[in-house]
Amino acid sequence: MTVQVIVLNGGSSSGKTGIARCLQSILPDPWLAVGVDTLVDAMPVSLQTSGTGIGFAADGGVHVGAAFRTLEAAWMEGVAAMARAGARIVVDDVFLGGSASQQRWQNALHGLRVLWVGVRCESTVAAGRETARGDRTAGMAASQAQVAHQGVRYDLEVDTTRTEALECARTIAARVV
Repeated sequence: MTVQVIVLNGGSSSGKTGIARCLQSILPDPWLAVGVDTLVDAMPVSLQTSGTGIGFAADGGVHVGAAFRTLEAAWMEGVAAMARAGARIVVDDVFLGGSASQQRWQNALHGLRVLWVGVRCESTVAAGRETARGDRTAGMAASQAQVAHQGVRYDLEVDTTRTEALECARTIAARVV
């Protein structure tokens, strides 16, 4: 069975979104790219600023509450439903809870062929990208660079510290059978 879902996990500014776009360019079939940023942007502003939703601390920490988890679970099931309906999906996520986050995805994607990809980047490089982007809380990239990978099991890992997104995408695409 061919891969139906590619899950890219890594800290903020590690290069996941760029890799997802490159995968869409080089893979022979159409792939949808969905990311946790889209989920957050789709939430009501009240959940982006409350303890029950998602909050961003001044030091770059991210805290999620019960309402966020409820919507996240529904979103994951929706992504899985799209894959089950025949869409190929690239997921761009940050496993803030490490292996617990992966387990939530494994539950939602049960029965689907998934390629789990760790996207690593040295924290200093990711922090530089974060500053250049200007749309992230300072410190987010450094705080997530390692925590996103704690206890997570991958089929493949790429490192964007010195490797361009297209080359990483080619490495991933070679594993999509």
